[in-house]
Amino acid sequence: MAFLSVWLAAGCATKKTVVRESAPVINKVNELDDLTAQTTRDIRSLDGRAQQGIQGAKSTAAQADQRALSAGQQADQAQQLAANALNGTNSLADRLANFDNYKPVAEISVHFAFNKADLRREDQRHLDEIASRIPNAKGYILQIEGNTDSVGNAQYNYELSQRRASAVIQYLAHNYNVPPHKIYVIGLGKDRPEARNTTPRGRAENRRVDVRLMTNVQGEQPSNRTSAAR
Repeated sequence: MAFLSVWLAAGCATKKTVVRESAPVINKVNELDDLTAQTTRDIRSLDGRAQQGIQGAKSTAAQADQRALSAGQQADQAQQLAANALNGTNSLADRLANFDNYKPVAEISVHFAFNKADLRREDQRHLDEIASRIPNAKGYILQIEGNTDSVGNAQYNYELSQRRASAVIQYLAHNYNVPPHKIYVIGLGKDRPEARNTTPRGRAENRRVDVRLMTNVQGEQPSNRTSAAR
């Protein structure tokens, strides 16, 4: 009986020793499990952020490609417009090189109120008359000369004569689709008076835009001139 008590006591002591000695190992294993779990979570989180970054980079790259494509298209359009403008300029230059060969088909003058560049209805009717001749004037150009009276600053009068000429151009372009390369514009200010500037009537005659429909094609009808004088 005494032997059994000693054996049981020894067994208990051994079990306690095993538990005590294995506890650090178990704790270490638990720590490793926790560390592994945390590492797995960190890896998954990092992978998620990496995937988001990759998708963001792809989206940014796609947007950059789209912007580059759009910029390329705009550059192509600008180049085409520049080429068209150059062709129109060259065409006009070729025509003006032979300007002496052009003959007037029809001429009109439209007049303006003092210090104004607005077309009135009567002016528009005269422009309609000359525009009606354009379809039958092959190889034509329009020579448009803006003028003013002598009142006021010379530089201001040059600018006013340009505005008056521009009003005529805009009307013809808007209503009759006259292209810019068909128009030859001169702003003369007060330099080419048609009448004396010493009277109100003479100054009114000089506040004008002269419009000439010209062609270099032989056999056109002789020039007709209409004046919207006031």
